[in-house]
Amino acid sequence: MSKPLIVITGASSGIGAAAAKLFSPAGHPLLLLARRVEKLEALALPNTLCRRVDVTDRAQLQAALAEAEARFGPADAIVNNAGVMLLGAMAQQDPDEWQRMLDVNVKGLLNGIHAVLAGMAARGRGTIINISSIAGRKTFPNHVAYCGTKFAVHAISENLREEVAGSGVRVITIAPGAVETELLGHTTDEAIKAGYQEWKQQMGGVLAADDVAEAIAYAYGQPQRVCVREIVLAATGQPA
Repeated sequence: MSKPLIVITGASSGIGAAAAKLFSPAGHPLLLLARRVEKLEALALPNTLCRRVDVTDRAQLQAALAEAEARFGPADAIVNNAGVMLLGAMAQQDPDEWQRMLDVNVKGLLNGIHAVLAGMAARGRGTIINISSIAGRKTFPNHVAYCGTKFAVHAISENLREEVAGSGVRVITIAPGAVETELLGHTTDEAIKAGYQEWKQQMGGVLAADDVAEAIAYAYGQPQRVCVREIVLAATGQPA
């Protein structure tokens, strides 16, 4: 295969699945990771290894990467897309929901970075693409813990970029506004979910997962000497 391996976490739906469907026809072999492996397999993409992996489990992630690299060669990029959004008012929210977001959105991201970084640095090239959110740049009602995790993604990404710039590895942050994915469905507070849906309608619609995937592909497609450090995108009608 003429194109190198790309790893995508949280690839069973939404942005991850959309990115997979862009990179595969471009000729990239893929390692797709998610807990719902049947949805990965349903994408039916060629030269693709699908594995049931919880990104909070470092050993699972590293084992899947080793298997993919043995088959397809070294990973040239990882899209750290796995994430959960559990909105809630701080005084009422179950602390287990904070922990879940910290585990997936922060620890899972770090596990993805750690799995590929040493190899990329040794080869003198590679791209780490971290999917954050506008909620990693500004705050929103009922987003306290979620914003905390996404502000962490921004900080981790920028600090990492500075750390590895001299090694030829690029670090890119993609920060979408509201996107039509399954993410809101994770929230357990029905009133907050209803309010969020109303907000989306008021702005006249939100981004599609394909819109974000195109931004990912654009940033990755630049020459290796060019690092698009951050892309922030949202529906034109989204005011905040």
